[in-house]
Amino acid sequence: MSIYDFTADRLDGSPQPMADYRGQVLLIVNVASQCGFTPQYTGLEQLYRRYHTQGFAVLGFPCNQFGAQEPGDANEIKNFCALKYDISFPLFAKIDVNGDGAHPLYQYLKRRQPGLLGTEAIKWNFTKFLVDRDGQVLRRYAPKDAPESLSGEVEAALAEPGPRS
Repeated sequence: MSIYDFTADRLDGSPQPMADYRGQVLLIVNVASQCGFTPQYTGLEQLYRRYHTQGFAVLGFPCNQFGAQEPGDANEIKNFCALKYDISFPLFAKIDVNGDGAHPLYQYLKRRQPGLLGTEAIKWNFTKFLVDRDGQVLRRYAPKDAPESLSGEVEAALAEPGPRS
């Protein structure tokens, strides 16, 4: 099993098979517009622009489970990200990342890379998962881990060969 077995709705409501990202290195992040970590959008966009042509993508998943910090609807989220941070990486429909209603993709990510002391729960917005070209989860990063600090690990993942058949 890999992330390619999942589909998630884009911000516009259209289904996006994760298999469309086969062969790319991904950074999957639960995001929010009113969080103390929201300025990380700048670093995420910089990573995306720096490595996108090498086969890298940031996938942003808005989530309102932490302090109700993503209260907006799809249009509000889209406008906020475009106007405040000039986001060009893919954004998805608002999801839950914890609990019974957690999106299946996030259930998978958490099982593959548990947090501290083996806990699966996402602790806050801007938890990040680095995924290799084969759709396997390489690492989980805490919300406080700045996107700029991930460049070396993104480059290492990009240097690995493409998907194995």
